[in-house]
Amino acid sequence: MRMAKGKYTIRRGVTLVELAMASVVATVVLAGIAALLVDGQRGWNLTYNRVYRDVATDGYIATKKFDALIRRAKAERFSVDDDGGEVTVQYYADDTSATVDRYVRLFTDNGNLKAEYGQLNSNTTPTTEIVCPNVSECTFKQIGRSIQMILTLDSGTQNNRVVWSAFLHN
Repeated sequence: MRMAKGKYTIRRGVTLVELAMASVVATVVLAGIAALLVDGQRGWNLTYNRVYRDVATDGYIATKKFDALIRRAKAERFSVDDDGGEVTVQYYADDTSATVDRYVRLFTDNGNLKAEYGQLNSNTTPTTEIVCPNVSECTFKQIGRSIQMILTLDSGTQNNRVVWSAFLHN
């Protein structure tokens, strides 16, 4: 086909340069999408591990147990030791009890937060349970009619600091 002066001809198909440019653009777009997916997955894994790994779960369990125990306590029957290392609260055995006859003491021992349960004015041996492990520091404070627990957990690979308050019953 002969070209007339000043006229353009329309060629069918794609040139090698156009194909190379389209390939480069597609590669850059796909690489960007892949980078976003990898980064999103990494962020999701990090968040998931923070929420559901050892110290996060231990902190959650400790706050729920602390809250349940402190809320059972009679308001005028509790004590926090001078250095804040332990708290003792007294409570009713059940809803029908006329007198406060039980106690629970929260304290740390060998990297564990423990709860010791016992009966007041009794010779029975108290029972002790581990509330949560991996405790590096735990402090209790009285603030008005509430008790505050500042708990630091450290598993060696992850750490978590929990501050929780619970109001005393009546």
